[in-house]
Amino acid sequence: MRMSASEVAQAVGGRLVGPDVELFGASIDSRTVASGELFVPVVAERDGHDFIDDALAAGAAAYLTAEAPQGATAVVVDDTAAALAQLGRHARSRFNGPVVGITGSVGKTSVKDMVAAAIGVDRPTHASPMSFNNELGVPLTLANCPEGAEAVVVEMGARGMGHIAWLCSLARPTVGVVTSVGAAHTELFGTVEAVAEAKGELVESLDSSGVAVLNADQPLVAAMAERTEAQVLTFGQTSGEVRATELSLDDSLRARFRLETPNGQAEVALAVCGEHMVDNALAAAAAALAVGVGVEDIATGLGSAQLSPWRMEVAELASGAVLINDSYNANPMSMAAALRSLAAVDRPRRVAVLGVMAELGDRTAAEHAAIGALAQELGIEVIPVATADYGLAPVDDAAAAVAALGPLEGDTAVLVKASRAAGLEAVAAALVEG
Repeated sequence: MRMSASEVAQAVGGRLVGPDVELFGASIDSRTVASGELFVPVVAERDGHDFIDDALAAGAAAYLTAEAPQGATAVVVDDTAAALAQLGRHARSRFNGPVVGITGSVGKTSVKDMVAAAIGVDRPTHASPMSFNNELGVPLTLANCPEGAEAVVVEMGARGMGHIAWLCSLARPTVGVVTSVGAAHTELFGTVEAVAEAKGELVESLDSSGVAVLNADQPLVAAMAERTEAQVLTFGQTSGEVRATELSLDDSLRARFRLETPNGQAEVALAVCGEHMVDNALAAAAAALAVGVGVEDIATGLGSAQLSPWRMEVAELASGAVLINDSYNANPMSMAAALRSLAAVDRPRRVAVLGVMAELGDRTAAEHAAIGALAQELGIEVIPVATADYGLAPVDDAAAAVAALGPLEGDTAVLVKASRAAGLEAVAAALVEG
């Protein structure tokens, strides 16, 4: 979003030092900052103030700072992260179109990508990059909204009670989508019911002119209808106002189905892989309906949607083996869905390279054991990496997992999946490189 340095200073309660330059968006990464952007040095494991010179050399037009200015154009503030939040709040106040907020235990990023594609057929749409869904990512998404955008899609994650409510105070969504509730981050929340309480803060933020898009197939999500003043629009494969019929999968796990909505029907052929992506597509379709997109345009957008990296990427290797790279993150719900996708691949040998599912707290052992049992039930061989909780002796690291797989032939399909901290994308990369 275009604004002057003086407007930034006023919005964040800072002091302008240097020329009043024009700015085009914001960045917290000096390695990727673009020409004309505002650099925001965040203090975390490393102090972003140490990289202000690098950001200016890369083309940043100005920077926030909680320290003494280092030349060029600076906006001096008490706390750079707090100032970034205020900047996001200000950018939202300048935007008059619909804002779609998305949360849930699984599928947030995929639904975000699909919503952006579905609405994007109808009007210019801006969305969070990758998984920018926290106290830094949400204000960055708002601040980087292009001038010509007519809709914004914001992903929202929760790491504690009140977190989503705070993000909503910045983004002020007009449509709120809750994809699912399950055993994710239970180390932080304690119970699945507490996860539902936190996720429901999104629909509580909506006023009577908004729309809450809820998963009718999940009782904890469907019950959120009682927590909002907004109109409710439901989706689901077994129930819901937006649903899929005549579902089929091709050999690459891409789904085709008839999209049925209160506004009509259309045939959808997804470019993304996995039967569970149908749920994500239905959530996206409902969100697009809520902002007035026609059903045929929604079908077109869903058919062209591409997901952020390392999410159900299905590829055939040079050997003829099939690789499913779903290594970006994992929890029990997404892990079970990925295993069922692997089981649907027409290969006699199916192997899952699985790392840890993080942040499950007291549920860690039981949830991993349940996934190990599901893999056995589905006839899937498991190679655990750095965790014995799946009930098998693990290998030490990604390189050992590749060695344990052995030479891959055309009769094999491999799934690679774990929580982000496990870094199992290295396994997928090694298999692709051969």
